[in-house]
Amino acid sequence: MRILGLDVGSKTVGVAVSDPLGWTAQGVEIIPIDEDAKEFGLDRLGEIIADTKATGVVLGLPKNMNNTEGPRAEAARHYADLVQERFDLPTDFQDERLTTVQAERMLVEEADVSRKKRKKVIDKIAAEFILQNYLDAKGKLTR
Repeated sequence: MRILGLDVGSKTVGVAVSDPLGWTAQGVEIIPIDEDAKEFGLDRLGEIIADTKATGVVLGLPKNMNNTEGPRAEAARHYADLVQERFDLPTDFQDERLTTVQAERMLVEEADVSRKKRKKVIDKIAAEFILQNYLDAKGKLTR
């Protein structure tokens, strides 16, 4: 059982994948997209799904700090619909509040990565945090 984690933005989709047992998340890549032009990178996502033999997808749900949903949450739900329709995989959501902040802090404090380099990997690492939080929560529910 491998699950993909996605951090969906308007210009990129960060992708992470779980190990076969569903314990840990590892970043895969960042897929460039253009939301305005309705180019969602689904061909590349399909290749990743096939390569990893993913059985499900978890998308970050960008809620506001007061727990309401805004336009980015609506965009994430739309992307989930596209994934479900195209690949017939179950999708789920994980609250992604502060995951990009966590990823940024980790890159600054632990890896001492320059701002330019951080920009190239931040979405992939945010996808890792989204997926790892999901895996941790699911594991606690099934124990």
